[in-house]
Amino acid sequence: MRNSPQSPKTAMRKSIGVVDGIVLAASSTAATSSIGIGLGLMASIVGLHLPAIMLLAFLPVLGIAGGYGRLNRAEPNAGSSYQWVGRILSPWLGFLTGWVNVVGTIVFMAYTTTVTGSAIIQLLGQANLHSVAGLSLDPDSTLQSTLLGMAVLIAAALVAVRGLDLAARLQKYLLIFEYGVLLAFCGYGLFAGDQPFSLQWYNPFDIPSAEALAQGMVLAVFCYWGFESVFSVSEEVADPRDASRGGFMALTVMLLLFLLAGTAFQRVLPLGELSDNGAQGLAYFGTKLAHQPLAALPLIALMFSAVASLQASVIPTARGMYAMGRDGVLGSVWTRLHPRHGTPAVGTLLITAIALALALLALVIPTVNDLIFAAVNAIGIVVALYYALTAAAAAVHFRHLLRTSPMEALRAVVGPVLGALALLALGGYLVWTFYRSTDHFELSADNGWFALLVPMLMIGSGLLAAAWARGRRRSPYFFRSRDTSCDSDPHSTG
Repeated sequence: MRNSPQSPKTAMRKSIGVVDGIVLAASSTAATSSIGIGLGLMASIVGLHLPAIMLLAFLPVLGIAGGYGRLNRAEPNAGSSYQWVGRILSPWLGFLTGWVNVVGTIVFMAYTTTVTGSAIIQLLGQANLHSVAGLSLDPDSTLQSTLLGMAVLIAAALVAVRGLDLAARLQKYLLIFEYGVLLAFCGYGLFAGDQPFSLQWYNPFDIPSAEALAQGMVLAVFCYWGFESVFSVSEEVADPRDASRGGFMALTVMLLLFLLAGTAFQRVLPLGELSDNGAQGLAYFGTKLAHQPLAALPLIALMFSAVASLQASVIPTARGMYAMGRDGVLGSVWTRLHPRHGTPAVGTLLITAIALALALLALVIPTVNDLIFAAVNAIGIVVALYYALTAAAAAVHFRHLLRTSPMEALRAVVGPVLGALALLALGGYLVWTFYRSTDHFELSADNGWFALLVPMLMIGSGLLAAAWARGRRRSPYFFRSRDTSCDSDPHSTG
């Protein structure tokens, strides 16, 4: 693969390094948010096997991360998987990869907007502020939570327009606080909890059923989702290898935090309490270990994590749209850079506006817990799809390493293929399970056909948009020759 030259007017500024990359990837995966709202949901599915499911989900994601890292070294590109899959496999598959990635992230931003507002309301409740102007505040109300979160999303987007350097500095301080709180509370919970420890917590073969395993894996993979956001800013990193290092380091930190938190939660909370508290799991965990005001610290960390993940989501999404606009598959409006800061400012604000509109549409789902469950299932299916396509692109592009460098091929070919097969099998099984779970459609988070509708709309709209870009826009992206080079990476021997 070869980098296409960019004129100074269309090139983004190289303003971040490896530490900033780690911060961006860690903020995108939002470990504190995943722990705070995801562990309770997973516990209701897999029981007392949170550490096992997090370990199991890490393996295919790690394999796919190897493919991302190697592709990024060969061609750093703001479009990342959209560009790589299109060049190596098929422009239709490449466009679909970029489209579902963008749409899935916007859905994530919409529901995280609500989660952010819910965390703020929970925090107000712990400060004994339970009503405003006679209105009772309810952290599980999607209306109240969404309206509060929308203000936060707008502020996060404005910081992102200002530049990656400022956004990374802000996220770094938020991460330091979040991880400090998590380590302190979870570390204390390991020793203070009164639930008996068991090695069976780490045994995936003890998970109740294949359906529970598949559903739990989707939720767990979703927790790791976002590490690849660092590759979308690789055109703004001084050394492309820094993006790869940032992604791998962030993934490793995520694994350790999830194992620590999963074990600590199960040491402190009985299964019933853990699963019943859902999106309020981290706040409840804090109240079991400390009195106010210390008990509010985990909730503040959750709020900071949600804010950081909103900002860390809009940044790579805007760059993905920038790359698609640059290729002519989308309008040129997405390529407009801020004259002073060199960021895709118009795209950032447009994506924010779409996420805000989607957050308002999601008000048809009455509770935050149901909204999270519906969004995570939908995103999980499309994430499995575009991760698998990116892994397949890596395996095809670097297949020559199977002959020339078998050890390097483990990371660039074998690992991605195994990861892709695992996620495709997982996604396929989940789709089949949802389809068989009901015989009618209902606008409800626990209706299987509704759960399938959202990813189907994401994929279907992507195919329609691709047909428009090829037929009406006549984008060169669809008519260039497929990549046939083996490797233009000067560091190809590892």
